[in-house]
Amino acid sequence: MARKALGPASLQVAQALRDALTGVPEATVGCSGGPDSLALALGAAWAGQRTGTSVRAVIVDHQLQDGSHEVSQQARAQLAGHDVPAVIVKVHVDPGDPNGPEAAARAARRAALLQHAGGGPVLLGHTLDDQAETVLLGLARGSGARSLSGMRPRSGRFWHPLLGVRRATTVQACREWQVAPWHDPQNADPSFLRSRVRTELMGQLAHVLGEGAIVNLARSAELLASDDEALNNVVTWWFAGGGTSHEQQSHVEQFPPGASIEANLPVSKLHALPDGLAGRVVKAWLEHRDVHPLRVHVQAVLGLVDGPGGARVDLPGGAVRKEHGELVWLASS
Repeated sequence: MARKALGPASLQVAQALRDALTGVPEATVGCSGGPDSLALALGAAWAGQRTGTSVRAVIVDHQLQDGSHEVSQQARAQLAGHDVPAVIVKVHVDPGDPNGPEAAARAARRAALLQHAGGGPVLLGHTLDDQAETVLLGLARGSGARSLSGMRPRSGRFWHPLLGVRRATTVQACREWQVAPWHDPQNADPSFLRSRVRTELMGQLAHVLGEGAIVNLARSAELLASDDEALNNVVTWWFAGGGTSHEQQSHVEQFPPGASIEANLPVSKLHALPDGLAGRVVKAWLEHRDVHPLRVHVQAVLGLVDGPGGARVDLPGGAVRKEHGELVWLASS
């Protein structure tokens, strides 16, 4: 029997998955039962038949809403109707997590997905609209390039193959595949900031600036991601002992990620760098010591460059002090 032809929306989703899964032996789809992740799973199954990729789904039940078990069961049944094997994993989310319930749920979900995934990538159903919302929130918070570059297509084992696909396309794809996705009521809950951005702000943005504004926000993330990667390579090159000649600058790519991070930072070398690059060097240096510095922390450390010897800045987990022309990390005892 000939396979049923895909509709235009499901075909767009499926082709995005085929591009992502080519050469990938196995992949796991994180599926909530919502339209994005349901379309992702069905598109991955379609693509897997053509790329030789073994595809399975993991449905995470956060147990935060009444009826979550039934939602998970319905998602598994709909996937089974399209020959997509799926398992349901229940997780506990601490409602008192200091990072907030959304961050706690995300951490629990990702840990469960990694625990129950095979050896291949974990596919997540974030769309172009999600990317645009992320950029807009970053702009409102005064974020730098790393945050404004949004979600990367591949971030470790987590892959986002639908970042070029609109949310409306995944909804229509579910109709074409004749499945009934679950619509999370929290997505319309005004107590969540992202929900308000999605339901109130994005619509106004499109109304005032046109639908192209949403696409352009996501495109800005893509452009900034390239710039951020290039600057990160320069920082890696700097720690690897790069100089300033044109010949050395043209071979930045020869220094792989993971180059050694100096124990101390020479003040004279930092002083010779442009402010933006010096800030990235300090940030990378601190992150290597398991510090997650905010901009104010980086700026405070940079202030030591022109300060007197013995000056010190206290940070989470330790302090930085200027000693004998170097910045020295002092871990908390």
